[in-house]
Amino acid sequence: MAETIRETKAQRAERLKRAKNPWEALDEIRGFARKGFPSIPPEWLGTYFRWWGVYTQGDGAGVLGGRGGEGRALPYFMLRIRIPNGILQAQQLRTIADLTQRYARGIADITVRQNIQLHWITIEDLPQVLEALDGCGLNTLGACGDVTRNVTGCPLAGVDEDELCDASPLAQQITQMLAGNREFYNLPRKFKISITGCRSWCSYPEINDVGLTAVQRTVAGKNEVGFSLRVGGGLSAEPYLAARLNAFVKWDQVLPVVRGIAEIFRDSQELREHRERARMKFLFLRHGWTADNFLDELEGRIGFPLDPAAEEHAPADVYRDHIGIHPQKQADLFYVGAAVLRGRIYPEQMLAAAELAERFGNGELRTTNMQNLLVLNVPRQNTSALAEELDAAGLRVAASPFWRGAIACSGSEFCKLAITETKSFSRWLVQELEERLPEFDQDLKLHVTGCPNSCGQHWIADIGIEGKKLKIDGRMVDAYYFCLGGAVGQNQAIARPIGYRCTAADVPDAVERLLRAYLSNRRAGENLRQFFARHDNDELRAFLAGQLVEAVARDVPPGPVPHGLEI
Repeated sequence: MAETIRETKAQRAERLKRAKNPWEALDEIRGFARKGFPSIPPEWLGTYFRWWGVYTQGDGAGVLGGRGGEGRALPYFMLRIRIPNGILQAQQLRTIADLTQRYARGIADITVRQNIQLHWITIEDLPQVLEALDGCGLNTLGACGDVTRNVTGCPLAGVDEDELCDASPLAQQITQMLAGNREFYNLPRKFKISITGCRSWCSYPEINDVGLTAVQRTVAGKNEVGFSLRVGGGLSAEPYLAARLNAFVKWDQVLPVVRGIAEIFRDSQELREHRERARMKFLFLRHGWTADNFLDELEGRIGFPLDPAAEEHAPADVYRDHIGIHPQKQADLFYVGAAVLRGRIYPEQMLAAAELAERFGNGELRTTNMQNLLVLNVPRQNTSALAEELDAAGLRVAASPFWRGAIACSGSEFCKLAITETKSFSRWLVQELEERLPEFDQDLKLHVTGCPNSCGQHWIADIGIEGKKLKIDGRMVDAYYFCLGGAVGQNQAIARPIGYRCTAADVPDAVERLLRAYLSNRRAGENLRQFFARHDNDELRAFLAGQLVEAVARDVPPGPVPHGLEI
């Protein structure tokens, strides 16, 4: 009898993608809605729905509730709304609030890619939700799946008084070029693009597959603004900071360049052999590509040479959360940034923000990749009243460093891959730190991620904690492993796994000890990144533990880590 060869996960995914372009199958979704959840075949639940920004929702137990590296799913869905460059109008936010109230049990989250995602969506309601979003100029196309994800950009595009250019029109054009385009429905894995005209690089080009940052050069005595180009960035279980190419990309070259990079990624068959090594970064990490030969391949694709790179000035230790009241480049207009604690936002808060944006501004809002919300174009005389009303709605304009700096992934509340619960834990952690350290006065990025996939971006945080489990008195409890000193910009670095792990209940004690050590021992003008950099892992571990302790392994699973629900 012939031996049956079992199909690998990668082979199955590639077969399913070749068989169907989900963007052309909306009628099938409508059919499932008429017939109910039991009518949905496995290939839709596990693959095709993602092209419509939809995932099956976990049962609350996370990865440990299931088998094969993935938890059990409920007959409900998470739905992610694509918001290019984070640009929202008040009426659109009202629509999202209404959908959240009617179909999502009142729960929504702003993500680290400027999306808003809903939970508890039923298959019966899904077509109505999609139609309502389409009716207000939004959609979910490509918010998940092996396609181009939401194109991120500076949330201050067009109003930043120090920006080199407003790159948001290009973000919109890139979205129109790639999202829903059948030529790019079948990529090896997710494809993340950021483009910004700001000097702060607040869209994190270092961790995107394509990162375009504005740069200025002088040619024949005239100033010209174009873009630096980075490729191959990404976090997850194996982080890699994007490689800069020796290229100056002119404004009218951006679209062909981005398309050319998307084609290189699409056509890289070597990336389709293993699902856990299918991101573009693995061309550099596993397949011997360099910045130079990538540029050669790109120029061959687009059919013209790119000018050599111009001198760029990477931002130093710039805090990029946009919280507070700040002037715009338009005379007498301001933007007001509100910190949305761990990204969790409720219908009444969205309705309040929409109404306030219209009453005190012109109705324009922005989401940020630090999971916050901005109101733009506010006349000077309205700023204080707006800030007070946002604060009253629980959207803090004057917030502590802990409230401002906390980032959290979905966690086991909804994610089938999570090891720990993150959203409620992050809120509790912030409250504890605010009570314990009211004198703490430094900018802080405190990122919580519930598994090694780094949806909470712990690799680029000052303090990044990664979800684990520990057995205490015979019972498995949530725990976290500490990584310190991550950064982007001029001092870019992946956070150091420093060998300390503790239960979730002990995290506030550990963070308090660490920050008190910083406050007591910092040098004049020294920030957290610099403090961590001048101490070795043993010293940092002792600060966290309150005594010298042996290092523990990060406890990376022996098998491949699933990558199904990265933001």
